[in-house]
Amino acid sequence: MSVQLGKFNQLTVVKQVDFGMYLDGGDEGEILLPTRYVPEGCKIGDILNVFLYLDMDERLIATTQTPLAQVGQFAYLQVSWVNQFGAFLHWGLMKDLFVPFREQKVKMQIGQKYIVHVHIDEESYRIVASAKVERYLSKEKANLQPGEEVDILIWQKTNLGYKAIINNQYSGLLYENEVFRTLEPGMQTTAFIKQIREDGKIDLTLQRAGMERIADFSKTLLEYIQTNGGRILLNDKSPADEIYATFGVSKKTFKKGVGDLYKKRLIDLADNSIVLVKSEKQ
Repeated sequence: MSVQLGKFNQLTVVKQVDFGMYLDGGDEGEILLPTRYVPEGCKIGDILNVFLYLDMDERLIATTQTPLAQVGQFAYLQVSWVNQFGAFLHWGLMKDLFVPFREQKVKMQIGQKYIVHVHIDEESYRIVASAKVERYLSKEKANLQPGEEVDILIWQKTNLGYKAIINNQYSGLLYENEVFRTLEPGMQTTAFIKQIREDGKIDLTLQRAGMERIADFSKTLLEYIQTNGGRILLNDKSPADEIYATFGVSKKTFKKGVGDLYKKRLIDLADNSIVLVKSEKQ
């Protein structure tokens, strides 16, 4: 059995000592899980889901804490301290995550947050991070389809819009004129594949495309009106930011959803509100 450094592993408890439990690390031998992380009632023979990293003495150690990122992932992390060798990021564990100066695009500052990639340094076998994220994004054409829902991490603002990291693997772009809410580096959300260009570049959108999106929102809008007494103080003349704050969609999508329900005679339109028709109230 081989364990994975910088990731969660399912390991068996094999020995209890005053300062914790030892786990079966296979080829790596026994791995300590310090007392502070031992679950209540834990006993020899139990299988625990633990994260493995190196302690201050570069020894393999286990924890039941969940780090903000595992090896192979991108994350938005804050600098805890800096020394003559590089910066150290808080990532949810007792030992901070090291970023050598050579892996910084700009000199990192204490208290600031940066998008980084977490990986194992081949020379030192340490878990480290790099702000040169382009190096770790896949160059292969993505096996994704238009309309497919994906997880994204907002990476940086550009003249065209917002660069995002898709499914922890690919780079994509949200065009600014199609974004109807505030986005900031480090935000995690879902998006949809708008298209994959011939050169492999990926365009994203925050909303489903076409009639599928309208049908989904029409259902959401109808349920929202029903659960709010049959009337809401919004209409197609309401400000776009109020619409987005309530439903998370653009004003264009909102108006199409309203039109869809109106054509189906499920709602009536008042001067400053939308109401359910009588048959829906009963």
